[in-house]
Amino acid sequence: MTSLELPPGGTADFTEGEVYFIGNATTLIRFGGLTILTDPAFLHEGEHVFLGHGIWARREVEPACQVADLPPIDLVILSHYHGDHFDDVAARELDKALPIVSTADAVDKLNGLGFERGHALDTWESLEVHKGDATLTITAMPGKHATDDAVNDLLMPVNGHLLDFSRNGDQLYRLYITGDTMLVDDLEDIPRRYPDIDLGLIHTGGTTFLVTVVTMTGEQGVRAVEITKPRTAIPIHYNDFSVFLSGLDDFKKAASTSTTTTKFVYLAHGETYTFTPNG
Repeated sequence: MTSLELPPGGTADFTEGEVYFIGNATTLIRFGGLTILTDPAFLHEGEHVFLGHGIWARREVEPACQVADLPPIDLVILSHYHGDHFDDVAARELDKALPIVSTADAVDKLNGLGFERGHALDTWESLEVHKGDATLTITAMPGKHATDDAVNDLLMPVNGHLLDFSRNGDQLYRLYITGDTMLVDDLEDIPRRYPDIDLGLIHTGGTTFLVTVVTMTGEQGVRAVEITKPRTAIPIHYNDFSVFLSGLDDFKKAASTSTTTTKFVYLAHGETYTFTPNG
């Protein structure tokens, strides 16, 4: 396992943490003195992003904030290198010295943009991040952008990520981010290897690529929750771009008939979920 040392700064709060929903898959996670930005995309409503292979998507919802509004960031966690997850605004305005954890494909492309502190993880590989008394272990989770192998080969490699927060060796909180995956068999391995997930951030939206769905629909997102078994689940990535065909209502409908014991929480852009660590 590789490690990353961050300079200590300020007083670390281990009594509670928060997830601030900026929009699409962009969130700000704060706990134990660590501030983590996920999948940074900040284009304004009405602007367009290039997704590759001649496909453009229009941003339909304004993000809750811009890069200039963010607090100091310790690191970025990126599912994959697509324009709705790392856009031109992020490339232009984020600090090039930020550590970015992602796929090898994304790290290589970001290096070409001047982001030279990339940390590439293959599935089940981990990076240990230290800041003061806090340790964050980031482990790449299985993900696949399409169930059709021919289509998947046209798309970027995808990681989900598991975030394990601990203090002086004591495990405090486990957070799972699906990334832009479909319902693949490897998801079944996650609860066997990593049980007791406290919170799941579930990428949905039913994104269409050509004629194929390449992110989970609302119904599939709920099934991913049933498989991975987080105590609480929050759907994200559900209405921000014109290529999304399965909105939040689809997820809510499926959740209302699910037999899972998971608690579902719904955030609008700009809202915050506050959590209390174990023990």
